[in-house]
Amino acid sequence: MFITRKSLVLASNSPRRREYFRDLGLRFTVHSADIDEQVATGEGPEAFVQRMAREKAMAVRHVFPDSWIVAADTVVCLDQSILGKPRDGEDAVAMLMSLAGREHVVRTGYCVTCEEENVLVVRSVATSVWFNDFSSDVAWAYTATGEPLDKAGAYGIQGRGAFLVEKVEGSYSNVVGLPLCEVLGELIHFGVITSLKQERNE
Repeated sequence: MFITRKSLVLASNSPRRREYFRDLGLRFTVHSADIDEQVATGEGPEAFVQRMAREKAMAVRHVFPDSWIVAADTVVCLDQSILGKPRDGEDAVAMLMSLAGREHVVRTGYCVTCEEENVLVVRSVATSVWFNDFSSDVAWAYTATGEPLDKAGAYGIQGRGAFLVEKVEGSYSNVVGLPLCEVLGELIHFGVITSLKQERNE
């Protein structure tokens, strides 16, 4: 679908983000950064994900100064509380029950940057997700699959956790972990990638 015209680095170990890039035909290198991901005192979810995305990108940018870096950070928010990955099965069930029958927001901060071209873009995308009103027995049954244990908010919308979701308002790919419409728009805007058809027309 797309041709990669400039060196591209995905600053993430997320298999879902890598799969998105591969499915679109992008040519890229993976190089993740090890940074402190603690929420600062008084820091809201939007500020947090934007800061995380920027710090991840900047940690990788100096290693690849002539490349374009894409970094992202996704959190599940219930009101203003950030739900991380559950500590264990009981914590996963508790998280799921706090979300049952309610709306929550998934926020992803993303950063697109290139040191050589002096570009730094940091933005965020929010998606509203409504869960159906399931029982604790259902939450335990889902947790027993093991899927919730390495997922922020204790569910994966692209996996078995899809059955929990009643409605999504906004970007679906954002809930998976990368707002594709926005990120690809940035890469196209800066000439990092182009559509296969446009490349052939040129």
